[in-house]
Amino acid sequence: MKIRIKDNSVRFRITQSEVTELHKNGIISSTTQFIDNPFIYTVEKTDEQQLSAAFVEHRIVMKIPGFMVEELATTDRVGFDGLSGKVQLLIEKDFVCLDNTIEDQSDNYPNPNMKC
Repeated sequence: MKIRIKDNSVRFRITQSEVTELHKNGIISSTTQFIDNPFIYTVEKTDEQQLSAAFVEHRIVMKIPGFMVEELATTDRVGFDGLSGKVQLLIEKDFVCLDNTIEDQSDNYPNPNMKC
C-alpha cells in the first residue's frame, strides 16, 4: 500500500493482493518505522456510506464502505474519492508505472494505458 499526502489531500493506492485481503478480511495495514514511533496507515471496511478518515496515535485510518470494497474487488472500477472534514480522500488501485521505476510492481494492476 502506498500513501500520498499533499496539504489537505490523502491518496491511498492498493495492490491486487491488498484489494483481495480487504475484501476478505475487512482491513489492510502498513507501517513505516521511524526512530521514535511507527507511522501506521490502515484501510478498514465500514458500514458507513462514504469514505472517511481519522488520524489517531500515529495512525491514519481510512474507512471505506463495504459496497465500495465489493466494487473494487469484483469490477474494473479504479477507485473512489470523498471528503472527510477538510481532507480530500482518494483510494485507488495501484497500476504498473509506464516509466522505468526500480520498485517491485509485480502485484500492481496492469496499466490500462500500456500498448502491446
